Amino acid sequence: MNRPKQGYKHIAFVASGTPEAREASERLAQLYGRADPKSADVIVALGGDGLMLQTLHKFMDAGKPIYGMHRGTVGFLMNEFSADNLVERLAAAQNTVIHPLLMRARDAQGAVHEHHAFNEVSVFRQSYQAARLRILIDGKERLSELMADGVLVATPAGSTAYNLSAQGPIIPINAPMLALTPISPFRPRRWRGALLPDTAKVTIEVAEADKRPVAAVADHDEVRSVHSVEVSMDHKISMHMLFDPGHNLDERILREQFGY
Repeated sequence: MNRPKQGYKHIAFVASGTPEAREASERLAQLYGRADPKSADVIVALGGDGLMLQTLHKFMDAGKPIYGMHRGTVGFLMNEFSADNLVERLAAAQNTVIHPLLMRARDAQGAVHEHHAFNEVSVFRQSYQAARLRILIDGKERLSELMADGVLVATPAGSTAYNLSAQGPIIPINAPMLALTPISPFRPRRWRGALLPDTAKVTIEVAEADKRPVAAVADHDEVRSVHSVEVSMDHKISMHMLFDPGHNLDERILREQFGY
C-alpha cells in the first residue's frame, strides 16, 4: 500500500518504561526535536510489541501513522532501531493499514462492555473446568458445543501472535480474513478452527456460565464472568503502520510461514 501523502517534519516519540527505550527516546528527541502527539505528523514508538499495541490503542482516533523501533523484548511489529537518518527512513517507509476487532461482551449482570483489539479477542475459562461454548457466525449456529480452554478470533496482524501459539493459521496482512482458533479443545477434539471473511460477526455463547465461568479479553482489556461475546472487525477505524522497505508486515508474516 502507498504511504500517507504527508510530510513527517514533526515527530512525536513514545517509549516503554525500560531504561533502553527511555534512553533511545531522549537521544532521538535531541536529534530530531520532540513534537506533541496532538500536533505531530508521525508517532515513533520505542519498545516492543506490547508498547506498539498500547500506542495503537492510545492513538486509535488520532489518524496518525505510527512507526515502531525495537527497544523491547518481542519486536515483530517493530523496525530495527537506529538513531541515524530517521527523517529519511520515515520518508521511505511503506504503509500498512490495519483494522481492529470490536468486542461486545455481556456479563452476568447483563451489562455490555465494548473494547477494541488489534491482535485478538480471546475467550478463556476462569476456573479448573473446561468452558462449554456455542459458536454462531452471522447468527447461524456453526458449532453447537465446544469444550475447551477457550477460543480466539485473530486479525491478520495478530495471526502470528497468540493465534499461532494455539496452532492457528497465519493470515497474509492484506487478506480480508479472520482466524477462529480453539484453545486446547477437548470436544470436538479434531476441530482446528476456521478461516472467516473479515465481514463476519462471530458470536460466542457460554453454557453453564455460573458453573463454568469464562472471561473475555480484547488485547489487554478483560471482562470477567461473561455470558456471551460478539466479535467483528471495525472497518471504520484504520491505523497506518510504517515499515522500512523489505521489512514490512507482509514480508514478516510471509517469512513466519516458512519458519525464519
